[in-house]
Amino acid sequence: MSSQPERSSRRGSFETRPSSRVYLVGVGPGDPELLTMKAYRLIRNADVVFHDDLVSAEIIELAAPHAQVVNVGKRCGQKKITQTEINTRMIVAARRGLEVVRLKSGDPGVFGRLAEEIDALESAGIAYEIVPGVTAGIAAAASVGSSLTDRRTGSRIIVITGHHTHDPGDTGSTPNTANDWRGLAGEDATFIIYMPGRDLRPLQRDLLDAGFLPDFPVLIVSRASTPAQREWATTLADLHYAPAIEAPSILLLGRALAGANHRVTARILTAVQDGACSSLPGLA
Repeated sequence: MSSQPERSSRRGSFETRPSSRVYLVGVGPGDPELLTMKAYRLIRNADVVFHDDLVSAEIIELAAPHAQVVNVGKRCGQKKITQTEINTRMIVAARRGLEVVRLKSGDPGVFGRLAEEIDALESAGIAYEIVPGVTAGIAAAASVGSSLTDRRTGSRIIVITGHHTHDPGDTGSTPNTANDWRGLAGEDATFIIYMPGRDLRPLQRDLLDAGFLPDFPVLIVSRASTPAQREWATTLADLHYAPAIEAPSILLLGRALAGANHRVTARILTAVQDGACSSLPGLA
């Protein structure tokens, strides 16, 4: 195999300390087989691994025996560490000449606070590289056998979060803001809604008030691509009947999902008839 210089997906402005690069790595939704080859190699070679709570144990275990592995996760408002502290730890480790790998579930650029970490690294003069991963929304659709687009019914994909967190301890954090659903409503779009929450009634109300049609197909997928995956199919009109599904979850909404919606519904009905309710959310 020929030895060629690695091409970055994105490199920082400071290239004077190649031994002090920080790799911002997406590891996908949880299934280790969805790791890119580059992500796998970086994890195996890292001196320090900083990981989020949602990074699976199977992926964390790929780190070398000599590596220092640090959980810097923040979930559901429970913060072990602030974003500013995470930034500082990465910078300190890089300045020591260590190979630093920052693991983020899914893709680092999708609701992963990547921009804040880039700003901190650039301000500190630390080189970095972004390694993309399979984002949870794409994995959720694939796991239920659905396309997110269909030239007959869905020509747009809108990726949005249903959860807005203000962290007073983090520099640059802004107060909660509401989504402008009315400006997004449309028949030709598929929505990937990250962090929709356990109580879906406020989201349902906001969408209906914004003009979304009640018969829009909805799919909810929890822990996509993992053995603990659960899914639920419904319509926007009946979303308030959906059981509480364990986080992390993705809510998919749109006409392009109609086929998958019917298939998931059929599987749920078959499981109910066969008495296999323990595998279904809210029916155990």
